Amino acid sequence: MIATKFVFRTSVGLFVGLLVGCPDILRKADTSESSVIRTHNLVSKPPQIEKNKNLLLVSLKPYLGRQPKDGKSSADLRLETAGKPLILRDSKGIIHKASQITLTWSEVSLQEKQKISRKVLGPYASFESAQKISEQLKKIGINALIAHPNDWEVWVSESTEIPKEFEFSIWQEIISTEIKPVLKGRSGEIVLSGPLLIHAPDGLLWQGGVYLGPFWLQEDAYGSWTFVEEVPLERYLRGVVPHEIGPNSPDAALAAQAVLARTWALANNHRFEIDGYHLCSDTQCQVYKDPRKAGLGVIKAIGKTAGKVLKWKGKPINAVYHASNGGVSAAGHEAWAMKPLPYLKTKLDGSAIWRERFSLPLSDHSSVRSLLNFKEGAYGNSHIRFRWKRTLNADVLKKTLALEIPNVTKPKSVKVVERGNSGRVLSLEILSENSDSPPIVLRLDQIRRVLRSLPSTLFVVEQLQQGVWQFVGGGFGHGAGLSQAGAIDLAGKGWTAERILNYYYPGTKYGSFP
Repeated sequence: MIATKFVFRTSVGLFVGLLVGCPDILRKADTSESSVIRTHNLVSKPPQIEKNKNLLLVSLKPYLGRQPKDGKSSADLRLETAGKPLILRDSKGIIHKASQITLTWSEVSLQEKQKISRKVLGPYASFESAQKISEQLKKIGINALIAHPNDWEVWVSESTEIPKEFEFSIWQEIISTEIKPVLKGRSGEIVLSGPLLIHAPDGLLWQGGVYLGPFWLQEDAYGSWTFVEEVPLERYLRGVVPHEIGPNSPDAALAAQAVLARTWALANNHRFEIDGYHLCSDTQCQVYKDPRKAGLGVIKAIGKTAGKVLKWKGKPINAVYHASNGGVSAAGHEAWAMKPLPYLKTKLDGSAIWRERFSLPLSDHSSVRSLLNFKEGAYGNSHIRFRWKRTLNADVLKKTLALEIPNVTKPKSVKVVERGNSGRVLSLEILSENSDSPPIVLRLDQIRRVLRSLPSTLFVVEQLQQGVWQFVGGGFGHGAGLSQAGAIDLAGKGWTAERILNYYYPGTKYGSFP
């Protein structure tokens, strides 16, 4: 299926990048292809992670300057120091020093209109699913880019022929304006040229926390701007570990989480390459918040495991983790459209008693229902969502589906079509009361992306009455890799961090990453 979207609008088109740590040299993006039609606004790739200089560019606030859908003005960016005045510098040498800095946005006309055109595949529920499509295209010689303008998409040049089995739409923009940051002050407003570098000698107050920076305000691939912190990898972990697993977790669980967070960051630092930074700070990456929440236990765990990662064939693994697996770990390909990974396996997660009670695969309703009826013997069974129930009626389900799928009519049935070996739903079919409407089939991570009230895909569906369904499930998250609740449980039983990691990622090697 091919859909065409022709969008003629004013948009952003300033093509610049940055050179981390060098305020006097602000590197511009390669514009050598200015004579050809671009797929997006070009920005420089983020610097590679280097030995002894493991600096990450982490997005604290993306899509700045983008006009909201409700037609209101774009929100200002307000920055406040935690001590000494902030120092701002733009790419043309304008310097501003103040305890508080407010930046707003101005739409500026371009001297020459520019055209952007691309073939768009997606949207996809996750980076992992988009990456699989990108890899499939690259195998047949098609250069594909992964982007996140709203959801995950794969972009290809409009002139590139794509095989018929790949569905895509065509997106075209005529760009006549660009958005620039504007410094608001007592004496008026000054239009600035990006990227902007902001130093905070005593730290920056941001969303209830204090961040050390330095910070950048830079353009992305979509014509908006991103507020980015430049942060060393080990300091970054202080903002991840306590918010992902909890600062009061046992020492071995904290150490295991530190290794995984470090491994994940190194393995995924290309995730936002198209936008000129490495990682985001929300659940599309790892949650990165106030580093001050890292107490002595977290700091000790990070220091004790400094430089340590999990490796497979010499490279950092795809170190996915989640809150609770409900008593059974998922294989990676049960969560996302990805190749099977030998260290992300389906396994019953519990004591010998737990493993003897059930057998894999959990391939039907009755075997999954049987597992969900028990808790004793499973690791991490004290988690609040180890077992859960959600009830959805036809009206609520219709509203939920309409947020993601156009022209939805009232559902009349919900049916599990396919399960993985762990019992997780791989395919969910929803039929409409309107017999002319095609069935809606949700697959893998799309299930939780669309039905956001479901904590996991380990569930059974039971119809309570006409138009009312109850979802009975277990666990919280995708279920692949380490269960944080399980790790906390095992640490309490005296397991070391290395043993916990080897248990959840069998066959991987624990060691330093050069």
